[in-house]
Amino acid sequence: MNPDTPTLEALAVVLEQPERLSLQRLALTPPGDADVVVDIEWSGISTGTERLLWSGRMPDFPGMGYPLVPGYESVGRVIFAGLQAGLTVGQRVFVPGARCYGEVRGLFGGAASRVVAPGSRMVPVDEKFGEQSVLMALAATAYHAIAGPASPHVELIVGHGVLGRLLARIAALGEGTRPVVWETNPERRQGAEGYGYEVLAPDDDPRRDYRSICDMSGDSAILDSLIARLARGGEIILGGFYSQPVAFTFPPAFMREARFRIAAEFQPADLAAVRALLDSGRLSLDGLITHRLPATEAHAAYRTAFGDPSCLKMILDWRNLS
Repeated sequence: MNPDTPTLEALAVVLEQPERLSLQRLALTPPGDADVVVDIEWSGISTGTERLLWSGRMPDFPGMGYPLVPGYESVGRVIFAGLQAGLTVGQRVFVPGARCYGEVRGLFGGAASRVVAPGSRMVPVDEKFGEQSVLMALAATAYHAIAGPASPHVELIVGHGVLGRLLARIAALGEGTRPVVWETNPERRQGAEGYGYEVLAPDDDPRRDYRSICDMSGDSAILDSLIARLARGGEIILGGFYSQPVAFTFPPAFMREARFRIAAEFQPADLAAVRALLDSGRLSLDGLITHRLPATEAHAAYRTAFGDPSCLKMILDWRNLS
């Protein structure tokens, strides 16, 4: 091992089993020439995939299993860089997860005080964004769902959580009519001012000719209500993560010649595009992080993130815990 390599252990959030969380000191995999070691400053808690991991409702897929380290919304500083890592010590980077914990699974592995990961997966971020940089994964997810070259202008977005707000802010940058957002929770209908879109309760929206609808709810039973609002030949984008089978009534979809598209996880190009939007000032991350707790209070942080409707985004502060 290189004598300049830092201590290879970290304090990490470990989901031992559903709804059983602990902070554990874990040994880290030694870095190779293409790897970096990053001291994490902040990590976000995902109310989508991490909620499914927490509740035990995550469908089985490769890599799934407990115990695991969650988290794919982390930001920190490079403290060691291999000769082929392409980064330098001192850079602040966005970390989309890590697999460096030995027998403990990294799914997605970013909720720790220190990580080892390939430098090619890191995204350098501007110092001015600070803790807001944890939102890059969600912004890239939104961009991937609605801003690709084959994507039409999205006219209706379902949900005004953090991801819905990012979807709406990105959609409002494009040409066409301003997007509409549906939100059933009155507490979450605020926050659209100045971003070029409006938020309505579904029952207050009379429109039934949307050409493109993006659903981020994860509600497998929502399709019939969305199909009823679709124009002929319109598209529904499934951007949420659905733990139950998705189904719809065929005749209404047939009459509208409805199209369905699934938006999967973001790609490196989406992160690069989001970084360009942020650097140019066209996309704002203001007002999205509402709650913060030290990482030592992770158990309370997860319960607040999943149970408090006023919590848009909870972040853990890992500084000084490496």
